[in-house]
Amino acid sequence: MKIQKSFETREDHQGELYIVPTPIGNLEDITYRALRILSEVDEIAAEDTRQTKKLLTHFDLHTPLTSYHEHNKYNREDYLLHALQSGKKIAIVSDAGMPGVSDPGFEIVKRAIEEDISVVVLPGANAALCALVGSGLDTTRFSFYGFLPRKKKERKEELERLSKDSGTLVFYESPHRLKEMLKALHEGLGNRQVVLARELTKKYEEYIRGTASEVLEWAHTEQVRGEFCIIVEGRQSEEVENEASWWDDLSLIEHVEHYIERGQSSKDAIKQVSVDRKMPKREVYQAYHT
Repeated sequence: MKIQKSFETREDHQGELYIVPTPIGNLEDITYRALRILSEVDEIAAEDTRQTKKLLTHFDLHTPLTSYHEHNKYNREDYLLHALQSGKKIAIVSDAGMPGVSDPGFEIVKRAIEEDISVVVLPGANAALCALVGSGLDTTRFSFYGFLPRKKKERKEELERLSKDSGTLVFYESPHRLKEMLKALHEGLGNRQVVLARELTKKYEEYIRGTASEVLEWAHTEQVRGEFCIIVEGRQSEEVENEASWWDDLSLIEHVEHYIERGQSSKDAIKQVSVDRKMPKREVYQAYHT
């Protein structure tokens, strides 16, 4: 067990790792605290130093930069950890939003914690939460997924798994893959309510709200630009009712064998059948094995 007291003076003279969100479009969204931390740290590890340099220049900050991105993060972590262990303060930033959320950051946080280095996370801009709240869909319970797999088979499998989630679903997608992704959503999740949010906090901020088929049609008729957040309605109770009787024509043994043929062990298949039929597991077990 590890306990971190973020703002107590440490006797071991270890440095501190700061996770600093940056604006997702509108520069006014940066916080006073973020600017102070970015000015006080010894070094800023940036996903794209050119992008972060523009931000620093805008606010007249001159902190040294080093690159930390998807393709060098494992090699760069040793350098950053050594700097932290020697007492330096390091800030991690992505191009926009919260580092570690569909951007580099998770790995260095994990290693810093393993080395008993304090990790201080600042609150700030995040596209997923902005889009979720602005979508008008249920925010009581939601799941953030990020980018779906590019390969069709893997994407289909993920959507099949996610189709059972009654919470609102949150995805990211790039403009050149949006049509393909929306088509997969329509096929995998049905004609649910979907909200596309793009250019958040910027001059051309836009929300497109409708059914999966409607937003897919929109994507085929409009010139798609900007990075997208896609918010999808969770599984509704009527969907469960419609699916609840798919096995009615199967005998109990056939029901178990259905799951076994799909790759489950007999133990898991029996367990799933007991859930489907709302029967005690022992009764399914006895019926199948006798």
